[in-house]
Order: sequence, then structure tokens, then C-alpha cells
Amino acid sequence: MKFVPILILLSQGLLFSSLNGQEVRPRARDLGLKIGVLETGSLNAITDVSGVRVGHQTIIKGSDIRTGVTVILPHEGNIFQEKVPAAISVANGFGKLTGSTQVEELGYLETPIVLTNTLSVPVACQAIIDYILNLPGNEQVESVNPVVGETNDGWLNDIRARAVTKQDVLAAIKGAASGPVKEGSVGAGTGTTCFDFKGGIGTASRKLPTQKGGYTVGVLVQTNFGGVLQINGIPVDKILGKNVRLSQKAGKSQVDGSCLVVVATDAPLDSRNLKRLAKRALAGLARTGSYYSNGSGDYAIAFSTATELRLKPNRPGPAGLTMKIEVLRNEAMSALFQAAVEASEEAILNSLFKATTVQGQKGRTAYALPVEKIAAYLEKTKDE
Repeated sequence: MKFVPILILLSQGLLFSSLNGQEVRPRARDLGLKIGVLETGSLNAITDVSGVRVGHQTIIKGSDIRTGVTVILPHEGNIFQEKVPAAISVANGFGKLTGSTQVEELGYLETPIVLTNTLSVPVACQAIIDYILNLPGNEQVESVNPVVGETNDGWLNDIRARAVTKQDVLAAIKGAASGPVKEGSVGAGTGTTCFDFKGGIGTASRKLPTQKGGYTVGVLVQTNFGGVLQINGIPVDKILGKNVRLSQKAGKSQVDGSCLVVVATDAPLDSRNLKRLAKRALAGLARTGSYYSNGSGDYAIAFSTATELRLKPNRPGPAGLTMKIEVLRNEAMSALFQAAVEASEEAILNSLFKATTVQGQKGRTAYALPVEKIAAYLEKTKDE
């Protein structure tokens, strides 16, 4: 386990600094935690996959509304006219993932992926439909398959108020960008909790070595699930002490919940191998201590940005009845599987490390993971 001395972190202001009055918290690697063995992309984010963009809309109103929207766009073009190969894997299906059956049946994604809260799925679908129908070139489109995932943020957020609007979703799409991704208590992660602490949005990536293809795998998660938290394989009670954890937790013993995992890669994969990749990404939950409980909706959506695999409108005549593609062999998948597992595990940890303490409805508080105690533990055990 790599580490960075806590004194260095404190001197750099990584643990207790603020920006415009807002707390700035470290990512896992800022504390020296190195998850797995593969190298990260330059940003260690899903946006390391070229063309992928992420947008958030964070909705905080009064003392009761703590929710939002996060969107992932696979490329900068018209995704309906240039559909990308995609697939979905389910660990436990207690959730609402609209559009999943068409993605499973046809193997392509034709809209942005939107993450939000459980009761805002319908309005997010309406917003996606508006977005697609209004794109230049889609004037004749009469069917749209919106893909929207959710977790239930109703412990902190007055979910029955249904505060998310179409305008919020469209604003998140419009604001989607490449580059660094905001993590923690933002967007669809504003009101979520995870392992009795404040959860949220997290991201990470892995870059395969040249001899393995040099491909990139990026992961983004919306964490709102329970279990027994492990940090790089170490039970959280060993790091924090049981009494500390119990005093910091969200006020309930969290077992159920949900996690949405979005996996992007530039590797040329068809939907069959993307489904296999999505399945491996779900292993990242297990490595952090989840066991896919009865009431948890745990889904992974994987897509490929490989330009040569995009599905474009059919050409008229016999020549348009077939298509020729080149995809990776099964034997080339193992390195990508490893990348998906490592990136998923680290993205989950980043969602916890970056999340700030949030007070919500009914006077409830979800406390941030005490990263200063984790840093102190790493410092203490650095020579072990």
C-alpha cells in the first residue's frame, strides 16, 4: 500500500482546506492509496476515455431538498444518429433502469445516460426525449429509448417533492464537459449515503499497457448502498475504530440502497463483451464490502466509444443490410476486466472520500468519511 505522509497532506491543505467556503476533500490517491496495479489515465476519471463528457446539476433548496442529476454523454456528436455499442449487467434488480430492455435486445445506446433519484426517473426520460427530438438531424425521429438510472436519496432528500425538473436535466446535458469530474456530494450524489457515511459521485480510470492494447477504461458511480466497508481490503473498523464509525454514521444501519456504475472504454467491443465488462465492474462493489442486499438496485452500464463500431442510419438497398466490424477477441478481454474492477473499486472510494457532510430533511445528517483518521492510520502503518 502506497502512502503519502500525513504531514505533507496537512501542509498542502488537502485534508482541511476550503475553496470559496466549501470544504475541499482528497481523493483516495491523494492519501497515497493505490487501488490495484494498473496505471490510471491522466485524470483518473471516466473522461479519460476520449469524447466522454459528464455534467451535473445539484439541487439544494431549504432544509429538505438534497438531490440532483448527473449525465454521461458517450461522444460529442448526435448519439441518436451515431449509436454506440452498449450492454447492461445486473447484480440485484431492485431498481428502475429505464431503456434497459432495448439496450439488451439491440446492443446499442442512443441517448445520454442520466442518473437521478428514484421518483425523478419519469421527468428525466421526458427531458432526454426533448433533447434527442430537438437535435439537428433528428426531425423525423419518432421513437427514443431514454436510459435513466436511479438511487433512492429519500433519507436526506424529500423525494416526494420531486424537485428535479426537465430544465435541470437539460442543464446538466448542456453543461456536460470533458476534463476533471466533480465528485462527492454533487449531482445525482447530492443526497445519497453509502456504508453509513455520505456517499455520492465517484470516478476513476485505468490505462492498459501497450502490449495489452493501450485501451482506456473509465468508470463513474452513484453510490447509495450498504454493507461492511473495506478500504483497500482493510475493514473500516480497524482503521477508524468501531466507536468512531458508529458516532459518524448516517443515523441508521445501512444495508439496502443502490449503486449505478457506468463504464466507458475506447476498446472496440460489441455488446456481448461489453456485458462481460459490465459484470466485472460490479465486482468493485464487492471489493469495497457490498453483498448486493435484497433491497439494493445494483446495475452496470458499459459502452464503447470506438468510432468504427458506431451504428449509423441504414443505407438504402441491399448494401445497407449488412455491416462489417472488427472487435477484440475474447482472449484480449482479461486485461479490460481487471481495469474495470480496479476502476470501479477506486471510483466508489472516491465517492466516499470526496463527499462532504450533508444535513437534510427531518434534521438528519449524513457524515463524511473521516479522511483525516484514514491518513493518520496510513502514516502509522507505513512501515508495516
